[in-house]
Amino acid sequence: MDNKKVLTIPFLAADSFRKHGENKAMGFVGEKVITYNQLKNRVESVMSLLEKYSINQGDKVAILSGGMPNWGAVYLAVTSMGAVVVPVLPDFTTGEISNVLVHSGTKVIFVSNALASKIAGFTSDTLTTVISADDFSVLSGSNGWGYDPDMKPEKEYHVSEEDIAAIIYTSGTTGKSKGVMLTHRNICFTAIQVLNIQQVVDTDVFLSILPLSHTYEQTLGLILPLFNGALIYYLRKAPTPSVLIPAMEEVRPTTMLTVPLIMEKVYFNKVAPTFNKNKVLSFLYHTASFRKLFNRLAGKKIYNAFGGNLRFFGIGGAKLNPTVEQFLLDAGFPYAVGYGLTETSPLLAGTKVGSAKLGSTGPAMEGVTLKIHNPDPVTGEGEVWAKGDNVMKGYFKEPEMTAEVITPDGWFRTGDLGTIDKHNYLSIKGRLKNMIVSSSGENIYPEEIESVINDFGHVIESLVVQKKGKLVAMVHLNMDELQAKYQQMKKEYSEKAEQMIDEYLEEIRRYVNSHVNKFSQVQLVIYQPEPFQKTATMKIKRFLYY
Repeated sequence: MDNKKVLTIPFLAADSFRKHGENKAMGFVGEKVITYNQLKNRVESVMSLLEKYSINQGDKVAILSGGMPNWGAVYLAVTSMGAVVVPVLPDFTTGEISNVLVHSGTKVIFVSNALASKIAGFTSDTLTTVISADDFSVLSGSNGWGYDPDMKPEKEYHVSEEDIAAIIYTSGTTGKSKGVMLTHRNICFTAIQVLNIQQVVDTDVFLSILPLSHTYEQTLGLILPLFNGALIYYLRKAPTPSVLIPAMEEVRPTTMLTVPLIMEKVYFNKVAPTFNKNKVLSFLYHTASFRKLFNRLAGKKIYNAFGGNLRFFGIGGAKLNPTVEQFLLDAGFPYAVGYGLTETSPLLAGTKVGSAKLGSTGPAMEGVTLKIHNPDPVTGEGEVWAKGDNVMKGYFKEPEMTAEVITPDGWFRTGDLGTIDKHNYLSIKGRLKNMIVSSSGENIYPEEIESVINDFGHVIESLVVQKKGKLVAMVHLNMDELQAKYQQMKKEYSEKAEQMIDEYLEEIRRYVNSHVNKFSQVQLVIYQPEPFQKTATMKIKRFLYY
């Protein structure tokens, strides 16, 4: 790392503005984009507006909005003042949003018009002002000052590396939302060190499709490209295939950050059905040499559909299905897998394009140390511990909870079980809290069973839990596909649907049990009619289903 660099967001942003002023910075797909000089002016104008509403160093300013250029402008403005940004997940309920605003002590909130109804009528002892994220108009709490694009901040600000830049409230898989305090050093360290995994240059084009309120997209999809003069595009609508494919064809991104669910949907909805539509193709596809050939052909089509210009397709936030990863490997797709947590800003380990190993998240990011704590002498499995400048300052107002995860000598306990091989590649087995111990003392990882279930035709997603000592799989099915398969169901669907589902669930149970060890045998498969509730990175909120 360049020791001359000060690891604060305003220092590195100012450096980028100087170098890349005339470069295109960000905009919506299909609309006019703003340059880095224009972004700098917008940031300064927002800083001036916040001064008029008495925001000082250390004050909390929330953002409740989908991805848009103004999101980044507010983020840079708040952190450049030494204030603390509080990103709020758009999918949070009104109750969750209220808890975040009260717990953080937010004074000002920027909210998009699309989400304004979620805070309608909300009041707290600290919140004084509500501002539109769309045009910066003051929606409530006005003191007569409005946004002026020509305004400049009156004060000079001095921000240190150890100042808190953001408090990110996680939408966890285990229940209570926690406020993760990330410093300027935490975020900037990650944004710089990740360049050792993948270089970002000023000709790169990012297409942002994940929530900016999550640290994955925030650090790697916003701060990283902005520090390096790249262009970021946003979508006005949710990234459904009908929206995403035309957008990728138009902007031809070089870089995308995604979660496993996106590529898993592509594979199971588009690729797998093509090669399983008749017995001959299915037989050939399940032989190694033909599988690689078919996957390479299918991968080329997907690559072209994604704009044909990708050089980095990052996958993180959850474990990637091994069948889908095998497809990506065979296809020579420019993907890379990363691992980390909100508490680590977020990246801990990652692979370079072309260096992926099936089932592994790659070696530790440069400057980060990983170790397996108390490894099993036979399997080598144990909890993953991490140390580095990207480890959070702690949980906001939760010193006891912080002490539970950060040891006195600075190790962060991730709560994930994993192994590290002789090449220092990390592989994650599952969450420590999710692990099930069988009656004979064997460790069972529900995530591994779920990956087998999700390979079965017409399964969208699954969740394995233990109930009364038995392993139970809850399965959400694609009923439209099943109806097409069972043609006779069309006229008598309501009468025979239950029988059809039961028969199919039993097929799944037999399939799974033929592909897992004896300790991981599923005793019961039950139908989950609705999609499982998920976090921002599309991990199932498991605690809701125990």
